[in-house]
Amino acid sequence: MRNIALFLRYDGSAYHGWQVQRNARTVAQTLEEAAAKVCGHPIHMTGCGRTDAGVHARVYVANFRTDSRIPTERIPYALNTHLPMDIAVYDAREVPERFNAIGSCVKKEYTYQIYNSPMRDPFYVNRAWFYPKHLDETILQAAADQFVGTHDFAAVRSVGTEVKSTVRTVHHFQVERRGDLLLFRICANGFLYNMARAMTGTAVYAAEGKLCPQDIPRILAEGRRTAAGPTVPAAGLAMTQLWYDDGEVAFHVE
Repeated sequence: MRNIALFLRYDGSAYHGWQVQRNARTVAQTLEEAAAKVCGHPIHMTGCGRTDAGVHARVYVANFRTDSRIPTERIPYALNTHLPMDIAVYDAREVPERFNAIGSCVKKEYTYQIYNSPMRDPFYVNRAWFYPKHLDETILQAAADQFVGTHDFAAVRSVGTEVKSTVRTVHHFQVERRGDLLLFRICANGFLYNMARAMTGTAVYAAEGKLCPQDIPRILAEGRRTAAGPTVPAAGLAMTQLWYDDGEVAFHVE
């Protein structure tokens, strides 16, 4: 039995997230159906993260097991024949048996985009949150800096998937302005449900003057979701970088 790692990109607009669900179309279900046609047997995909409905992935890693002998270099071409235009596999590798797309991932980066202009741009529909009031990136960065480090992030998670711990380590939270586009890059060893979007919403609250950046450590310590900022819309979020190291396989994709 071979263990195959897939490297893909997708536009999440038409999907109810990654994870297979009973009554909603998801990226995993679509990919599993395509892989079953290529391999000739049912396929279970393990993904590197449970992206929410409407969230995109500029990079994404999934793995599956198969006894098919199709050459690894042919797998992306074969899968793309059966995939819709909003999902594309661009590489495949045979990896050791122990490799697991989520368990072997040591760091992830999500990037949130805000189109910060008085006039909307239709080319950013489903790619960025349109926010017409000017946001000061200096204040945004001051707020973002408060999240860096190891903390209990219960205050910036939504009720959803049960987890053993709400403690995570944020390696960086960088805010960059490119003209009217604001980019919020958040790298952590793992993310809670809606964590990246709530962290971004809290930084926006600081820029709006609804809280001070220096309030954020207290908000995290108290752990009350209502004290932090809102969960910003899903369409502005995309997975952008992944780091892997399980002792046998180490790589970085962006």
